[in-house]
Amino acid sequence: MTRENKQGPITLQPVRDEDVPMIKQWLYKEYILEWYHEPDEWIREIEEREGEFGFLNHYIVYDGNTPFAFCQYYDCFDAQEEWYTVSYPARTYSIDYLIGESSYLGRGYGKAIVKALINKIKSHEGAMEIVVKPEKENIPSCKTLLSCGFTFNDDKQYYTINL
Repeated sequence: MTRENKQGPITLQPVRDEDVPMIKQWLYKEYILEWYHEPDEWIREIEEREGEFGFLNHYIVYDGNTPFAFCQYYDCFDAQEEWYTVSYPARTYSIDYLIGESSYLGRGYGKAIVKALINKIKSHEGAMEIVVKPEKENIPSCKTLLSCGFTFNDDKQYYTINL
């Protein structure tokens, strides 16, 4: 069985309350749990998107009228995660993305999502780079990042792209 390697244009729409049950279903799929541990924590962040986690920009990805993926981006200064160091806001960003509908896997949609996130981040004045740290074993995600122009930084052990 071969999959179609073409996709139509995608759109990113901000997550709404009515999207949360769908995202929760996606997060509990076996192939997503492999990389997105602690789905309840992801759901909490989405549910608190207008409060504690207001610095995260959450989106549902659509193919026409069909929702098939979730993605987000954020200013690393606001998140202050352990795997990177930033000293100034609005310069370094990171992204997360998952394809929730398995029929969309392996068809180029991951690359389209990453490119859409890059474009959103580029629109922020002062944005200089995006850093991403998928697990090394997540080969499809690593390959997607490389195909979108990211490079792997051996010293820091994450992917980066200058904007």
